[in-house]
Amino acid sequence: MSFGASLDKRKTQKLVSETKWNDFLELNRMAFSEALPRNSESRALSIAFKLIKKHYPHIEWIISFADGTQCGDGTIYRASGFVLTGIKENNQIWQAPDGEITTRMVATDTRRPERRMLLNRVSITKGKSILENGASSMKPFIDAGWKPLKGYQFRYVYFLNPKAKERLTVPIIPFSKIDEMGASMYKGVSIKRVKKATSSDQLESGGAVPTNTLHSKGYKQP
Repeated sequence: MSFGASLDKRKTQKLVSETKWNDFLELNRMAFSEALPRNSESRALSIAFKLIKKHYPHIEWIISFADGTQCGDGTIYRASGFVLTGIKENNQIWQAPDGEITTRMVATDTRRPERRMLLNRVSITKGKSILENGASSMKPFIDAGWKPLKGYQFRYVYFLNPKAKERLTVPIIPFSKIDEMGASMYKGVSIKRVKKATSSDQLESGGAVPTNTLHSKGYKQP
């Protein structure tokens, strides 16, 4: 697990009013081996939160996101006491006509060498050169046939300070909304549940063929 500054701090800070610049953290990455015992994720999160509260008592809340296009809709977060505060259709993870996957952040960040490499591939795909003008835009990729993966992104918040929950500036979304929207996902596969999404989800078989994921094989993310 990797905790750090939020990738879009100016926006996420406003989710809880009166939050200072260093009063919250983002769970940026979380990956566990399939070989670990049952409930390892929830146990690890519980221990991490206790350590943060002990050593960094000014941290009031944790934000994290679940990728409902390639991984899951946040079963681990729900089981660990997070609240759901956002569901939106994916516009961050994009796929090329040949199947390659990248993120919007990489494709639009003109400082990244990966963007130049992707633009070169796009130029080959279109059969003509695309000049880099410094603009952070998805247009050249859209023109070359790149499309956002079908699915949803989920935003979860965990309150280390229970009183901070009273300052939440957005509604808490019932977990059942995930199923109502047809946004349920588990290990990259669209699924149906025996019952509505709760803190302990029961799954039915079935679903779409999973897409190629951005993380290494043999690991799962929330």
